[in-house]
Amino acid sequence: MLENWRLRELVTIVRANLPFYEEFVSELRSFGYEDVSHFISEDSDEQAIAFIKSYLAGSGEASLYDGLNRAYPPSKARWYFMAWLLRDAPVQRLQPLLRDVPGSSSRDRRAYVLNEIRKFIAPLMTEAEYWTWPVVAEIMLNRLEGSRRALKGVGYEVMVRGILRELFGKYNISLRISDKQARVGDETYDIEVRGNSNSVLMPIKTRETMGGGHARLFTRDIDKSISVARENGFLCIPVVIAESWSGDLESLQAEEWIHVRANPNQMDVINEVLPGELEKIIHIFRELAGA
Repeated sequence: MLENWRLRELVTIVRANLPFYEEFVSELRSFGYEDVSHFISEDSDEQAIAFIKSYLAGSGEASLYDGLNRAYPPSKARWYFMAWLLRDAPVQRLQPLLRDVPGSSSRDRRAYVLNEIRKFIAPLMTEAEYWTWPVVAEIMLNRLEGSRRALKGVGYEVMVRGILRELFGKYNISLRISDKQARVGDETYDIEVRGNSNSVLMPIKTRETMGGGHARLFTRDIDKSISVARENGFLCIPVVIAESWSGDLESLQAEEWIHVRANPNQMDVINEVLPGELEKIIHIFRELAGA
């Protein structure tokens, strides 16, 4: 398939976020700044921080949408947007820094961090074009793609847990299904199904594209999940959702696995297929429960 559905959907979401950017520019102007570039080049920390605090505390009419086209809460939306605008990651990089910076409140600490980043990036990006909507839209596209992958991963965790609960009820199997991810060594497993004496670990691996070096890394990632689980005495059942992946699960050390040949974006299709695939390995869960 030549059409890039993911790109089309993400571009639609980015366009829906234009009013949020325009509202940001409007608030800058009401604070005395001509445009975004003038704010970025502000010499006064006091003035810049005053605007940032005011902006973070506000809640306008426009919404900022995530990678699945869901509106962020206003306080999170404004924090995320300003971090993205400054070419930074609010959760992965900035959130841990908030513990160690000055400020008597969460908003004060966020304002301090954002202003420090503003001062760092200002001499690196002096041209006004860096702060116009077409450039910001490209930044947002990349950020939302990462958001989309993470959110879809969580969606599949919820989906698999729900299907397993229905199957365990249907077959009267008494097992505990974790509500959170499990960690073994340096590996994380999306779902843990616990019996009295052992557990089944289920990593959920999704891939949209075909071939190339990333396909080998994808296979290696699955192999490592299986190996770490086995080394620690757990049974590992990977759930692989990939339409065009060329990897060979039979060459790996998994006794059982699930491979749904569908694009991860097709959640409705996958929701129809997964129950049958999970039911095929119900004997594994019966054995785990001692049924």
